[in-house]
Amino acid sequence: MSREEVFAKLNEVFQDVFDDESITVTDATTADDIEEWDSLEHINLLAAVEQEFGMKFNMGQVVSMKNVGEMADIIISQIG
Repeated sequence: MSREEVFAKLNEVFQDVFDDESITVTDATTADDIEEWDSLEHINLLAAVEQEFGMKFNMGQVVSMKNVGEMADIIISQIG
């Protein structure tokens, strides 16, 4: 799966989780960029991403993610 395909799916997940069709994520997107993105929504978001891509983040990956680009890198490394 290409990075572009991963971001297309991530956009769908973010739009669904935050119920906002206008969201478009980039490498640099962080929780500060999305008003509703708090700690509870972060858990919902991670669960939705894991389900969409059929993978699981480990705790080290979760705490190391600083932006959506790093999330995409982890997804790509796990789904090959």
